[in-house]
Amino acid sequence: MSNARSEHSLTLADGAAIALIVQRHGSARRMKLRFDGIGDRALLTIPARASLRHALDWVRAQSGWVEGQRNQMGSLVALEDGVQVPVEGEPLLIVGTGKPGRQVVIEDGHLLVGGPADHVGARVSRWLKVQAKAVLARETIDLAARHHLPLGAVSIGDPRSRWGSCSAQGDIRYSWRLILAPPHVRIATVAHEVAHLRHMHHGPDFHALVRAISPVDPDPARAWLRSDGRGLHRYTA
Repeated sequence: MSNARSEHSLTLADGAAIALIVQRHGSARRMKLRFDGIGDRALLTIPARASLRHALDWVRAQSGWVEGQRNQMGSLVALEDGVQVPVEGEPLLIVGTGKPGRQVVIEDGHLLVGGPADHVGARVSRWLKVQAKAVLARETIDLAARHHLPLGAVSIGDPRSRWGSCSAQGDIRYSWRLILAPPHVRIATVAHEVAHLRHMHHGPDFHALVRAISPVDPDPARAWLRSDGRGLHRYTA
């Protein structure tokens, strides 16, 4: 059997060649393809005993879909001086002030960042994650307490395929990139995860609870994430 992980190249219709990572997985029952915009690569999961040659032929037939996903996401945006970044859905222009200190301040549509110019991107990235953790933790704790739901720890990460997750122990983890989205999107996501504290499934009871506890209509939030959520992964330090 081939190695569990192998690297290949996939040529798209526009002539661009991107990396294709094939990962065999013991629990996989079918092939699953996705596009990783941050790494600008295609990721394919296949069953443990699947034919690699067949899998590669199948991916080549899906190259148009991969190209569409790549075009939809757009190019990466480095967080640096002169670049706009959305914060709670509002575009802010990053301005490296060069002033002493590491303070990051929102002022008149600008994100003012102190310290050396070559550290602006890293500083903005850290600031965004701190804001995300503080806002998401506060909103989650408040909503869970209001509805007497047993919450564990609240944390953030940078997953590619989900905006939040809830464990059987009641721990909730979010994508820090939700701080970039409009507030109603973040708030609806919090309600979704908090509802999992009672229902660890997506059945009718779960969706009814989401609607009962969410301070905003969850439907527009889900629609926004489907249409614009991928773009939040463009931003990188």
